[in-house]
Amino acid sequence: MAKSPQQDFDVIILGSGAAGLSAALALAPDRRVAVLAKGGISSGSTAWAQGGIAAVLEPGDTFESHIEDTIVAGAGLNNRATVEFVVENAPAAIERLAALGVPFSPGETERWHLTREGGHSHRRIVHVDDATGWAVQQALEKAAHDHPNISLIPDMTAIDLVTDRHAEGQSGPQRVWGAYAVDAQSGHVSLFTGRATILATGGASRAWVYSTNPRGSTGDGIAMAWRAGCRVSNMEFNQFHPTCLYNHEVKNFLITEAVRGEGGKLRIPTTGRRFMPRFDPREELAPRDIVARAIDHELKRLGLDYVHLDISHRDPEFILAHFPNIAERLARPDVGIDITRDPIPVVPAAHYTCGGVVVDLDGRTDLDGLYAAGEVTQSGLHGANRLASNSVLECLVFGLAAARHIDAGWRDLPPPPAIRPWDESRVTHSDEEVVVHHNWREIRRFMWDYVGIVRTTKRLERALNRVNLLRQETEEYYGNFRVTPDLVELRNLVEVSSLIVRSALARKESRGLHYTLDYPDLLPEAVDTILVPRIEPRNQGKP
Repeated sequence: MAKSPQQDFDVIILGSGAAGLSAALALAPDRRVAVLAKGGISSGSTAWAQGGIAAVLEPGDTFESHIEDTIVAGAGLNNRATVEFVVENAPAAIERLAALGVPFSPGETERWHLTREGGHSHRRIVHVDDATGWAVQQALEKAAHDHPNISLIPDMTAIDLVTDRHAEGQSGPQRVWGAYAVDAQSGHVSLFTGRATILATGGASRAWVYSTNPRGSTGDGIAMAWRAGCRVSNMEFNQFHPTCLYNHEVKNFLITEAVRGEGGKLRIPTTGRRFMPRFDPREELAPRDIVARAIDHELKRLGLDYVHLDISHRDPEFILAHFPNIAERLARPDVGIDITRDPIPVVPAAHYTCGGVVVDLDGRTDLDGLYAAGEVTQSGLHGANRLASNSVLECLVFGLAAARHIDAGWRDLPPPPAIRPWDESRVTHSDEEVVVHHNWREIRRFMWDYVGIVRTTKRLERALNRVNLLRQETEEYYGNFRVTPDLVELRNLVEVSSLIVRSALARKESRGLHYTLDYPDLLPEAVDTILVPRIEPRNQGKP
């Protein structure tokens, strides 16, 4: 049996966005860190974030106000201690980014311009025009690239976490030692080992046909942690961003929340009439779940393909100053919209996974040696619905928290044991790649049709039947053929889709992002949905 390459580091980080790079930079002074990205280092969701980062920075604003706004948006399911922890650490997180050179948009009289977004009671969103995520990604990436203790490794798709059951002479998942990953360029599988591993792999919004997320948002970290033995929680809460550009040629282009924050109005295309005042007194500034359901209601009621988001009543100079990237992208010939004069056609699209791997305030999961930060987690911050611009913030705060806990307990972390190499001696190259691509399309279609913005028990049961059939087919395929990045993503999509559907069926109420016609009322007590894994034997032919 030929041995796969093995690379040993102090800490393995899966994911190269804000959470992963924040952790890497905090660890790097004393630890050798490998940061694995399954595409380019900049290809994750952080770089796609347009709006900004929420923090209490304005005179008159308070931590308590930010905390309450977060809990109201989360429909009371939030863990208050987590919300307090993140909110109180937000200003320091912004200062760290500023020190790295993130060029936050300046205010006219104050240090930075602060905008307001849906669900917030104050202006507290610091931003870099309408491309905050890209600026944050570039600053973190440059700092990581310049540090000798950080190895940035692109095009490595993690297959599974390495636990004690992969060690020579060991069994059971008690501790995590790294991950197996396949190189997208060569197809070779490598073993990456470390005393600690951090999941920073993002969410699972590509489980639906329409999504604002990059292609890589396939729930990899959630699926790997579940298979390794970690609990997952609140997977039924899937945020659909209300305003994704409706255009058959341009896919997945989000129109930031800040457009509504700066006065954008939602209108019926055929009449120009506004509809949000009928649904919520906060109108266009209501939380995302309310706005998305309102749009979905109007689309179905009137048989529309889209609604209009219109900010053309604002001064053109103001629009171009605040939304230069959106204006430039929509003005291109393939779209042809001048947002200073024309409304923007928009539809809701899957945007954010509020559930995930259960973690504590140190980013610790159920398994020793495994931490997680960012969208891959269920930390208790978001509850049943994420408040706008709390996402990158969570990445920054929990990335640092995980790194600090690893550093503080370093002396107690044992070195990895001898790990069995990846074994492909009993598998072959596939001549049926069409199975992977067909199943990928089928998952995303039935998730959109049956597990969308508005749900029913019957639709969810239909989805569960289909996902169970696809799991059986995918696992058989995985057990017989060499792994590819597409196969790994398919396997993970099947897993997280099952977790989402099972969680949705378990919740007998409508709360936050989970709205079901069969249980439209809110139960008096807010309780997390927690799924506990049953560890099964590995597929033949894989370690």
